[in-house]
Amino acid sequence: MFATSLIVFRETLEAALFVGIVAASTQGVLHRSRWLSLGVLAGVVGSLVVAAGMGQISAWADGIGQDLLNVGIIGAALVMLTWHCVWMSAHAKDMVQDAKQLAHQAAAPNGSLLALAIAVALAVLREGAETVLFVAGFLSGSTQSLSSVFLSVALGLLSGSLVGVVIYFGLARIKAQHLFAVTNSLILLLIGSLASQLGKNLIQSGLVSQGSEPLWSTQSWLSNDSAFGVFLHALAGYDANPAALQVLLYVGSIALVWCATHYMTQKQTMAAQSTPVVSKI
Repeated sequence: MFATSLIVFRETLEAALFVGIVAASTQGVLHRSRWLSLGVLAGVVGSLVVAAGMGQISAWADGIGQDLLNVGIIGAALVMLTWHCVWMSAHAKDMVQDAKQLAHQAAAPNGSLLALAIAVALAVLREGAETVLFVAGFLSGSTQSLSSVFLSVALGLLSGSLVGVVIYFGLARIKAQHLFAVTNSLILLLIGSLASQLGKNLIQSGLVSQGSEPLWSTQSWLSNDSAFGVFLHALAGYDANPAALQVLLYVGSIALVWCATHYMTQKQTMAAQSTPVVSKI
């Protein structure tokens, strides 16, 4: 029972942290709750559909269909989250100013919110499909009662979701002028985590062979299965035995997105300084 709850907790935690950080980064944005809710709902439905068809999916491409699907899902989520992060860097100052005015709400273009909803849906889909497949496999070979298994799953879902809620409300208490800097930093970690997982799936699928050897091992200090290791994996993509490709993609993606956001911020600052000030008479 404990093992089932722990695995469900791990999968739920990854999705919950993702959604919590993204929700905090768009605090005050008009209609953001609607878009995020649609993303979560689409992810849940999609995970059930994917889990139901996983037998056929796994048979694709000489048996690596599941790995290819994971590569596609992670890659798409990475693109959407990167787009949102870059967009936020260009509009953060305007959103902070709007957030300070109680009569107004910051408004984001539908394109940015759509990208965010897609990223959330893909994160929930990936973790949800893995959870459904695990529970289904456990039920088929378990002697435990159905009620006991469902109780284990419920405990895992609840505890993982609660951590995500705590993260969200903790971020929500940060002052508006600092919120976007904090959440953008966390989103950068999520981007690095997705990039690392993309590298891992490319290696597992056999699509990439170079850089598959582990660069180091911290398993004896902090294992992937430890409580803190699970949390760090969900938040920042921690891996006790990372392959060279994972480390390269992790560092490269963070550096690339940081440079893009820094460029957009500088561009916005220069545009604001060059805009003539019209005095009101």
